[in-house]
Amino acid sequence: MKVVIGQGSCGIATGAKKTSNEFERLVAERKLDNVVIDKTGCIGTCYLEPIVDVYKDNGELEARYVKLQPEKVAEVVEKHLIGGEPVAEYTISEEDKTFLSQQRRVVLRNCGLINPEKIDEYIAKGGYEAAKKVITTMTQDEVIEVVKVSGLRGRGGAGFPTWFKWNAIKSNAGAQKYMVCNADEGDPGAFMDRSVLEGDPHSLLEGMIIGGFAAGATEGVIYCRAEYPLAIARLEIAMEQAREKGFLGKNLFGTDFSFDIRIKAGAGAFVCGEETALIASLEGERGMPRLKPPFPAAKGYWKLPTNINNVETYANVPWIFANGGEAFAAMGTAQSKGTKVFALAGKIKKGGLVEVPMGLPLKEVIYGIGGGIKNDKNFKAVQMGGPSGGCIPAQLIDTPVTYEDINKTGAIVGSGGMIVMDENTCMVDMARYFLDFTKKESCGKCNYCRIGTKRMLEILERITRGEGKDGDIELLEELAGKIKDGAMCGLGQTAPNPVLTTIRYFRNEYEDHIYNHTCTAKSCKALIHYEITDNCKGCGACARKCPVGAISGEKKKVHSIDPNVCIKCGKCEESCKFDAVKRV
Repeated sequence: MKVVIGQGSCGIATGAKKTSNEFERLVAERKLDNVVIDKTGCIGTCYLEPIVDVYKDNGELEARYVKLQPEKVAEVVEKHLIGGEPVAEYTISEEDKTFLSQQRRVVLRNCGLINPEKIDEYIAKGGYEAAKKVITTMTQDEVIEVVKVSGLRGRGGAGFPTWFKWNAIKSNAGAQKYMVCNADEGDPGAFMDRSVLEGDPHSLLEGMIIGGFAAGATEGVIYCRAEYPLAIARLEIAMEQAREKGFLGKNLFGTDFSFDIRIKAGAGAFVCGEETALIASLEGERGMPRLKPPFPAAKGYWKLPTNINNVETYANVPWIFANGGEAFAAMGTAQSKGTKVFALAGKIKKGGLVEVPMGLPLKEVIYGIGGGIKNDKNFKAVQMGGPSGGCIPAQLIDTPVTYEDINKTGAIVGSGGMIVMDENTCMVDMARYFLDFTKKESCGKCNYCRIGTKRMLEILERITRGEGKDGDIELLEELAGKIKDGAMCGLGQTAPNPVLTTIRYFRNEYEDHIYNHTCTAKSCKALIHYEITDNCKGCGACARKCPVGAISGEKKKVHSIDPNVCIKCGKCEESCKFDAVKRV
């Protein structure tokens, strides 16, 4: 019997290590020699962590326990590991099983199934067979043709055809060529790449090896932000194990092809997700974008031919060569083929990692897989593409998830973040949040981005304070256009997108803030206050929760809030069981 605890960052954050330690203690104490305690990466159902899977000796999954904190472990050990009966009340519900059953897992094929620190488990799943096949039996052109047939496009945001980039670097002469992985995942709410690095690092390594062979590169570099310590640690273990097996280093699989990989830890600058800024950082310079052309495929790292793809793009590659380019192309749509991984976050019932065929409507992702909106509130919008993307409103929830259809809305697929918003989300404040992020992350190289985003942010801050002026909306649109036209790199060119899409779909909220001095969603603190209605039973729960003592009143009588003391934290509203506290 094997007990596997999900120990990605999400699991560890919810106490998975403590749960694992408790299993180990009790198994040792009860001398259960037939029980093995192991770990895996993120299973995907992050909202149910800590997750524990119990497998029979034949490898069959017997039970999946969810939200299994250390205090529940003893019962599982006694009743299940010893008694042979799973503890039903702790196991995953039939409804929650649909979160995974409705997905099509290609990139995430091994996440939650293997121990990422044991290469033999990856090999048992067919790992490195694709690399062996490519290096020992195929030519560079044949490899590129398979990728072309698959229709794989870059999953980092731009959606550029992967085969074209690989062919470009192959065609350019250079004393040395490089395969670089952009693992600098900086979008707020995005954790797709981190989960792959933590749960299945060998899929990235194998994809880079295949890409290196196709392009004629002998060295790979993984640029990973230092804020991902677990991902870096597991990558280092994976690379060392791959070298021991002869999958990295000199003369791979007995051929004359040599390829090795190293890690460069980045300092967490969002702009280093842009490929030329990433290259500058790799070279030891400040991460600032460079003019293009020349493009990295011609003059990249140390002015030598360089290919850059993100983690998800590379992780697709071994599957493509194991199953055929046609099999990958059969999923998705004519122009957006394969699957896409999304990080569901925000006001969603079931937050976590989702991998679905391209072309699936947003509604199926948010409601079919994600379970809909928390507390059954109304769906308002979803932010896609992070700070570089835009807000897609409720009326467009049937939009298929393809590069082309999402672009039509003003958003982008991006790296795969989906931030879901409900009726209580102020869209003006949401635009302010994302613009504040991009302003802070601007490298400052060009005026349009450095100063333009600052001026737009100042206007948005005024509006959310109820100090907006007539003409502010038009001024925001004018500034946005100038920034998009004048900024040097993708960060600046896309920075206004959240503002433009919220104006496009939620202009009424801007107008309410400016002309009526009200927040439509009753969210902006400067434009709301709290009142206690006659529904109040005088229980005193709100008064006890108030951190500043703004609520007073006799027991069993209607209470009141002193507006001069109230800090508008909302604790009173949250604590009231009688719906007596209202935002006004």
